[in-house]
Amino acid sequence: MNKKTLIAGASALALASMASAVLAADYKGPDLKGEVVTITCPWTGAEEGVFKKVISVFEKSTGATVKHSCSQSSEQQIVIDIKAGSPSNISVFPQPGLAANMAAIGGLVPLGDKANNFVKTNFAAGSSWADLGTYANKAGKKEFFGLFYNVNVKSLVWYIPENFKEKGYKVPKSMEELQDLTKKMAADGGAKPWCIGLGSDAATGWPATDWVEDFMLRTQTPAVYDGWVDNSIKFNDKRVVEAIEAYGWFAKNEAYVDGGAKAVATVSFKDSPKGMFGSPPKCYMHRQASFIPAFFPEGKAEEADFFYFPSYAGKKLGNPVLGGGTIMTITKDSKGSRAFMEYLQHPQAHETWMAEGGFLTPHKGADINKYKNKALKKQGEILLGATTFRFDGSDLMPGAIGAGSFWKGMVNYSGGQSAQQVADEIQKSWDAIKK
Repeated sequence: MNKKTLIAGASALALASMASAVLAADYKGPDLKGEVVTITCPWTGAEEGVFKKVISVFEKSTGATVKHSCSQSSEQQIVIDIKAGSPSNISVFPQPGLAANMAAIGGLVPLGDKANNFVKTNFAAGSSWADLGTYANKAGKKEFFGLFYNVNVKSLVWYIPENFKEKGYKVPKSMEELQDLTKKMAADGGAKPWCIGLGSDAATGWPATDWVEDFMLRTQTPAVYDGWVDNSIKFNDKRVVEAIEAYGWFAKNEAYVDGGAKAVATVSFKDSPKGMFGSPPKCYMHRQASFIPAFFPEGKAEEADFFYFPSYAGKKLGNPVLGGGTIMTITKDSKGSRAFMEYLQHPQAHETWMAEGGFLTPHKGADINKYKNKALKKQGEILLGATTFRFDGSDLMPGAIGAGSFWKGMVNYSGGQSAQQVADEIQKSWDAIKK
């Protein structure tokens, strides 16, 4: 993150603060007495309880009744209901790939230019979010169908501030600085710079795909990333091979990784960050998404902090952020469903969940001070400072690739195969499903 992008990020936060001052009045919706809005959603347990609070604000303001059905199998139910011609008014998709598939069979209702322009204007990196909600309809025409609500951040590096302080290490502001810090830590001896683990039972390999995706965003334009995801740019393209090697610079150097490079593929992703908490520590840094504190040693999460996985100062590609999120769509049009989607554009729909935790938003009008804790606020600031946001690429690829040959290839890379060999094998699997 260079000086210009830091200033840009600070400006984005300032604008966000100004916007929240203007928009943060309580939501006041239209009179919808007698109107019933049905929603199919993926949130269960505590998350469902918080979503009920979000719904209650809408109900109290409009007089409408909202009936929601949340379950872990909501994706399958949405598809069944759409194909049967009896969908809910609102359907919530955990990832855009399935939403795009439903749009292609006429299962989604376009939200229109007004909603599209709202996202472009009021979401940080708004064009990214608008693109992620735009799919081809049944006739092949691209339209805006989805508004992201409740997102997550993967571009994070976790560390123990006390360990850094003891050694005099400073949080890097660019990828170049991160590489220099890695070299210095290795030269100093003792703990290794990185703890990395790819083990995840049948899903072993996926943590490395996140690294590669982050490097694709930091070395190439968003258009190249998108082309790589849909294979209009081949997986064994030189630019992709270079992104794999950029990950390998960290993960395949014996001096840089706790346990050594070949151990990376066998160490559980859940166990790998634990080395940071030892006395003395075994490693100093761990790149992983916002959920990883759940696997930190009991009672130790408060000792950890994180920083943005930085971009290259020399490449001038801004501050890209990798992550995921849920998409709100209309699957059965009505006055109530339109009003609910408009409600989701209001800061209060976001702030209600922000205050409860487990929620992030790129909405510039939402007050970042409403986040439940400092960690969420800091992640929210990273989102607001993003110049580009892209969804986890492997999740958007066909299952045989994103949850198959890509995972396997990253394990093989740790085992000694070259980046080119790995990329060639993955491309072969792409070619096979196209036949």
